[in-house]
Amino acid sequence: MSGQPNTRLADLFGLAGWSKGELARLVNRQAAALGHLQLATDTSRVRRWIDMGEIPRDPVPRVLAALFTERLGRVVTIEDLGLVRHGRAGKRRGGGSEEHPDGVPWAPERTAAVLTEFTGMDLMLNRRGLVGAGAVLAAGSALSNAMHDWLHTDPILSADAPVVGRPFVQAEPAGYDRYEAAPVGAAEVDELESSVEVFRAWDAARGGGLQRKAVVGQLNEVGGMLAYRHPPHLQRRLWGVAANLAVLAGWMSHDVGLEPTAQKYFVIAAHAAREGGDRPRAGEALSRAARQMVHLGRPDDALDLMKLAQSGSGEQVLPRTRAMFHTIEAWAQASMGRSQAVRRTLGQAEDLFVSDKSDVPPPSWMQLFNEADLYGMQALAYRTLAEFEPGAAAHAQHYADKALALRADAQERSKIFDFLSMASACFIADDPEQADRFARLALVSMGQNSSRRTWDRLRQMYRLTAEYTGSPSIGELREEIRQALPKTKAKAKGGSGDSAWL
Repeated sequence: MSGQPNTRLADLFGLAGWSKGELARLVNRQAAALGHLQLATDTSRVRRWIDMGEIPRDPVPRVLAALFTERLGRVVTIEDLGLVRHGRAGKRRGGGSEEHPDGVPWAPERTAAVLTEFTGMDLMLNRRGLVGAGAVLAAGSALSNAMHDWLHTDPILSADAPVVGRPFVQAEPAGYDRYEAAPVGAAEVDELESSVEVFRAWDAARGGGLQRKAVVGQLNEVGGMLAYRHPPHLQRRLWGVAANLAVLAGWMSHDVGLEPTAQKYFVIAAHAAREGGDRPRAGEALSRAARQMVHLGRPDDALDLMKLAQSGSGEQVLPRTRAMFHTIEAWAQASMGRSQAVRRTLGQAEDLFVSDKSDVPPPSWMQLFNEADLYGMQALAYRTLAEFEPGAAAHAQHYADKALALRADAQERSKIFDFLSMASACFIADDPEQADRFARLALVSMGQNSSRRTWDRLRQMYRLTAEYTGSPSIGELREEIRQALPKTKAKAKGGSGDSAWL
C-alpha cells in the first residue's frame, strides 16, 4: 500500500459511474464465476484501492480490468488501473521525474503478459460489439521521454528466467479467452511469418477494418507462445512475429479510428522488437505512432516521436529505412507550415533512398516502402504544405503523378490516397477540371475499402471544392461526395490523410 490515492483507478472509476458497493459486488460475482468463491470484496476494500493506493491480490486486478473494459467499451489493462506491483518510476531526460505514461517501459518479463492481456481485452470488445475509442492518446513527448533510455540500451534477459517448457505466467486471465501457451518449433514460426505477409497484403489492398480481429487474435496466440522460453533463435523470431503483428494491429486500428488502441499496439510492437534485438523495427513501430499523430493534427508530438525513432534505431538501420523516417518528419513539418524544413528533409530522404545499394536485403516490414511510396509521401508532404504555401501544390502534383505511375494493383488504399493528394493539389493550383477527374477516381475505389482514413482525407479535399461551387461538374462532385460519406462521422482533428505502405 502506497498510502497515496490511485489517481488512475479513481479517474476510471469516475468514468464508469459505479458506486463503491456496486463495484465490490461485481468483483465478487466475476471472481466466483472464475472459481474464486472465497473472495469477499466490500466497500471499504474498494475505498482503500482508490484512496490509499492498496493493490489487491490476484485475481482482483485482472477481474477489475475485465469489468472496466466492458463498462467503458475500450481496452483497460491492469497498468491503466495503476494496479501493477513493483512499478518503476522513470527519470526525465534533463532532470526531474515522472510516472511513465501507460506503464511504459515495462520490465522484459512483462512484455508477453501485457501483449496477451491487451489483445484478449481487445478481442472481448470485438466479440461483444463494443468500440474502443474512449481513451486518451499519450503525448508524443511523454512517450519519448519515458522510452528514451530504455530504447537506447540492449535488452537484458532475466537471469532467473523460466527454463524451456515453463511458462512465465501461470494464472488464468479473467474475463477473456486466452490462448493456451505451448512451445513451438521452426515450422510453426515459418507459418506465423507467412501469415503476417498475408495479413499485410490484405490490409494494403482493402484497409484495416476487415481483418483487424484476425490479426489481433493471431497476436494473442503469439503472446501465449512467448510465455515459454524457447531456444534463442526461435525466441528472437517469435518476438519478430509479435512486433510485426502488433504494428499491423496498430495500423489497422488507426485505419478504422481506434486511435488510443492503435497507439498501445505501436508501443507493444516497440517492446516486442527490442526484446527480439531488432532496434530498427522498434524505431519503425514508433514512427507509425508519429504518423498517427500527424493525421490527428498533432505534428509537434509526431516530431518528438520521430526523434526517438531515429535515434533509437541504432547503427544497423538501412538507408531506405532512414529515408522513410525523413518522409514522416517532413509531413509533420509540412503540417506546421515549415517550408524550408520540408524541402531540406525531403531532399535528405531522396539522397538516402538512392544511396541504398540493396546489397543488404531489406527486412520484410520495409519491402513495401518502395519508390512509389517515397513519391507518395513526398506528394502528401507538399500537398499539406500547399495549405500554407500554394506554390507547393505543383510539387505535390508532380510526385503524386510519379507515385500513381508506379503503384501496384495490390496497393489499392495507397492509390486512393495518391488520387486524393493529386485532386487536392489540383484544386489549390486552380485546376478544377483535373481535380474533378482524380477525385472521381478516388470515389470509385473507396466503396470497396474499409479505411476510415480515406474518408477523413476525402473530407479535407471536399473543403477545397467550396471555391468552385459555381461549376456544374464540381457541384455534381460535391453532391456525390455528400452522398458517399459515411453517415456516422468521427472527423480526425486536423487530419490530412496518409499514404501507407502497410
